[in-house]
Amino acid sequence: MSLFRGKSYMPRSLYGRAALILLVPIITLQLVVSVVFIQRHFEGVTEQMTRNVALDLSFVRSVVDAAPDLAEAQARAKSLGAPLALEFTVPATAPEGDARRFYDFSGLAMIRTLRSEMDGVAAVDMQSSSRRAVAWLDTVHGTMRAEFDRRRVSASNPHQLLVLMLVTGALMSVIAYVFLRNQLRPIARLAAAAAEFGRGRMVPYRPSGANEVRAAGSAFVDMRSRIERQIEQRTMMLSGVSHDMRTPLTRLKLGLSMLEEEEEAEAMLRDVGDMERLLDEFLAFSREESLGEPVDSDPVALVREVAERAGDSVTLTEVSVSDAVDDPTTKLRPHAITRALENLVGNALRYGETCEMRISVTERAIRISVEDDGPGIPEDLREEALKPFSRLDKSRNQDRGTGVGLGLAIAQDIARRHGGSLFLGESERLGGLKIDLVMAR
Repeated sequence: MSLFRGKSYMPRSLYGRAALILLVPIITLQLVVSVVFIQRHFEGVTEQMTRNVALDLSFVRSVVDAAPDLAEAQARAKSLGAPLALEFTVPATAPEGDARRFYDFSGLAMIRTLRSEMDGVAAVDMQSSSRRAVAWLDTVHGTMRAEFDRRRVSASNPHQLLVLMLVTGALMSVIAYVFLRNQLRPIARLAAAAAEFGRGRMVPYRPSGANEVRAAGSAFVDMRSRIERQIEQRTMMLSGVSHDMRTPLTRLKLGLSMLEEEEEAEAMLRDVGDMERLLDEFLAFSREESLGEPVDSDPVALVREVAERAGDSVTLTEVSVSDAVDDPTTKLRPHAITRALENLVGNALRYGETCEMRISVTERAIRISVEDDGPGIPEDLREEALKPFSRLDKSRNQDRGTGVGLGLAIAQDIARRHGGSLFLGESERLGGLKIDLVMAR
């Protein structure tokens, strides 16, 4: 279970996960090599070199112990020190305890090995000088001080391999990341093109990259073309149907106007007018490309304009712009947004007496709320209300309105063309229906 919980700590972007896949093996390899090298260098090489020094010190101490007096012991120590690269002082005062720097791991290994190889080691000093090491040994003639070069017990420049490994690893990571970014760039372009198309925006896109990425890009281009052809064919079909139906309706209206029985003619004329209105709404629902191309628009200004145009029954009660947003201007289809808001406001006023509007602009989204004091829509029917030609008899009685069930569907379609959706709920302030139109920025 902990493995699956770890997914929440994983980067969400493709670049972040690719960088993680790249860096984790390199860092792990460097850590393993560093640990093995440190163990090998500081424990293996240092111990071996210290044993050699311990043999020399043991030999000199045995010679000093065999001297008949102190003067002879000093002479023998001096004569043996030069060829062995050791400096001896007899007698000498030993300090209390060993001394080394806290980060001197090779010094720790040297002290431990020296004490394990020899008896009578009074103290070892690895702290006074970084180039020299001093050991005090117990002899028959008193404590003997032995000083020697630090390089005899530890290799010089032990950090060179670590530095070289780190520098090389960092350089190769940068080079690998550059190549990896070039491979991920076509995927990012494909994702951006798909996101823009989902918002109803057409951006130039040409498949590139590896074969698999090219195949996905080509499939996306083909899908986008098919969707565009389908939308165009639907619009042309409904436009043709609308045009062909208007002619007989016009003749029928003219014929009815010439009838002598005015009451019967008036009822039939109303039916003909309803049929014309139905055709207009069908055509408006299908004509998406007539809404214009996305342009830089101020959503706050669009909401204010719709509220002012609707009259005193509609009030813009709240305008909220996040502090992180310097300019609320966004790529929108202003005519489409205006049309969607007019549908929502008209729906609110059709079933209620009061309508309130709110708008909130953040870094990533725009939320426009329309609330009314009408009967609302039950929760189990809200999804049905967003479907085209849906008429709800229980909550929103069709006798109270003259629509054909396309108002919310058109607004939903426009919201989706802007990368968002409609959300229906209950108004806490007015008690009626609350509709949130959410769009991506």
